[in-house]
Amino acid sequence: MCGRFTITHPNAALAALFDAVPGNDLPVTPNFNVCPTNSVAVVTSEGGVRRLRAMRWGFIPAWYKAPNDGPLIINARSDTVAAKPAFKAAIRERRCIVPASGFYEWSAGEGKARLPWYFTRADGQPMALAGVWQRWRDLDTVAIVSTEAGPGMAGIHHREPVILERADWPLWLGEAGHGAATLMRPVAEGVLNRPWRVGVEVNSNRASGAGLIVPVAA
Repeated sequence: MCGRFTITHPNAALAALFDAVPGNDLPVTPNFNVCPTNSVAVVTSEGGVRRLRAMRWGFIPAWYKAPNDGPLIINARSDTVAAKPAFKAAIRERRCIVPASGFYEWSAGEGKARLPWYFTRADGQPMALAGVWQRWRDLDTVAIVSTEAGPGMAGIHHREPVILERADWPLWLGEAGHGAATLMRPVAEGVLNRPWRVGVEVNSNRASGAGLIVPVAA
């Protein structure tokens, strides 16, 4: 799954990479601890125009009467996204990309300890995380699609975010016909760097700063 990530690439660089028109309300970068309910930059494609837009990370189904009317939905499982009432329309009509510089995942430690690890692409490029979005009243909200873990997760967790390669962006964004479901798979071996352990400070959603991604002894 994906419950926390970083975005250190500038918004202008992201807009250029995805060939998207940037909005004027994008969240400030860098952010080394992007948390659920934060505003995040999201790539959408509508009418043949890609846009880099701000959305709330935390998908709000249409029937919610308030943002906290039910569980906080930050991920959508690839195996059920097409069947779940919350996502059925979004996976067909409102797919998007959530750029990330890296993401955190936690493994089990001794007792109740949760040990954080940091993942990045081996080529240093931003990740393109598959997402689905929903407009709730006047608020655009997003969830990141997750799938079963591949070899790059190295046994740390049983789920991982769907990471799209550049050639697959048009298909996921609805610009290249049908078949986007085939993209909801684990990332190919070698795409991700070997993850490194980072300090437990990132376990707090109040933590910030570049020190969060500094390696510590495993």
